Amino acid sequence: MGDRGGSLDDDLFCSFLLGHLETNVFEMALAPSNRTNSSSSSFSLMGIPGLEASHVWMGIPFCSMYIIALLGNSMILLIVRLDQTLHEPMYYFLCMLAVIDLVMATSIVPKMLGIFWLNSVEIAFDACFTQMFFVHSVTAVESGVLLAMAFDRYVAICYPLRYQAILTGQKVTQIGLAILLRAALVMTPVTWMVKHLPYCGSKVIAHSYCEQMAVVKLACADPQAINQCGVVGSTLIVGTDTAFISVSYGMILRAVLRLAEKKARLKAIGTCGSHLCVMLLYYVPGMASIYTQSFGQGVARRSQVLLADLYLTLPPMLNPVIYSMRTKQVKDAVLKVFGPKKHPV
Repeated sequence: MGDRGGSLDDDLFCSFLLGHLETNVFEMALAPSNRTNSSSSSFSLMGIPGLEASHVWMGIPFCSMYIIALLGNSMILLIVRLDQTLHEPMYYFLCMLAVIDLVMATSIVPKMLGIFWLNSVEIAFDACFTQMFFVHSVTAVESGVLLAMAFDRYVAICYPLRYQAILTGQKVTQIGLAILLRAALVMTPVTWMVKHLPYCGSKVIAHSYCEQMAVVKLACADPQAINQCGVVGSTLIVGTDTAFISVSYGMILRAVLRLAEKKARLKAIGTCGSHLCVMLLYYVPGMASIYTQSFGQGVARRSQVLLADLYLTLPPMLNPVIYSMRTKQVKDAVLKVFGPKKHPV
C-alpha cells in the first residue's frame, strides 16, 4: 500500500543526515565547552509559554478531554469484544484506532496535568526521549490505520463479494504489523539522533511535552538537519497516506453513485462520512501543527504549543463519539451493551 517504499526513502534520507550530524557532534566534542553529561541530567517542561498563570484552569478542559477519551475508546474496545456482529475487519481497524488514541492521550496528558496542577515540571532525560518516541510514532501509526480503514471501505464497497476473502484475519494482522514497523523505522533513527546531540546551557523545554523540535532547540549543535528530517519524514508519510486515501475514496464515490438503491447509497455514504470526519480531524490540525512549528516564526509560541496539544488530545476524545453517533452498527451495539435490557413479560 505504498508504506514500504515510503519507509525506505525516509531511512535513506535520515541515514544521510545522520552522517552529517555525527560529523558536527564529533567536531563539537573536540572543542572546549561547558556541557554536562546529558544522560544523567533532566529537562524541565514549561507547559504553555505565556499562560503559566492560567495553568490551573487550563488543566480542567485537558483533564475532561482525557477522561472522555479513556471512557470512549475503552467503550469501543468493549463493544467490539462483546458483540459478535462487529467481528469484522472494519471494526478490528477501529479497535486499532482506539488503542492508538489511548496511547496517544496517555503519553502526554498525565504529565501535562502534573505540570498544570502540581508544578511537576521536571522530566528525566531518558523519559523525555521515550515520550518523544511514543508521541511521534503513534501519530505515524494512526495515519497508517486511517489508510487501512480507507482500503477496507474500498474493498467492502467496490468488491463486496470478495471482501471476506481479501481482508482475512491474517491479512488484517499483517497490515497492523506493517504499520507498526513503518513507524518504528522512521522514528527510531530520528529519536536516536536527537538523543545523542550534545545539550548544554538551558534545559527548559518551551513546551508541555517533549516535542522533537522544542527539544533540539536546546542542543549545542545546529538542529536544522534533524528538523528537516522530521518534517520530510512526516510529509512523506502523510503525503503517501493521503494520496492513497484520496484514490480509495474517489473509487468509492464512483461505486456509490452507481448503486441502484437509494438506501444502499445512503448507508455507504454514512459509513464513509464517519471515516472522512476522523481523517480531517487528524490530518488538518496535525499538518498545521508541524508546519507552524517549522516555519511559523510569526506565530506566538503559546499558539504553537496549544495547537500541538489539541492535535494530540482532541482526536482521541472525538473519534469514539463520531463513530458512535454516525455508524449505525456501532450505535446499535452501544445500545445493546449499555442500554436498558428488555425482559419478556
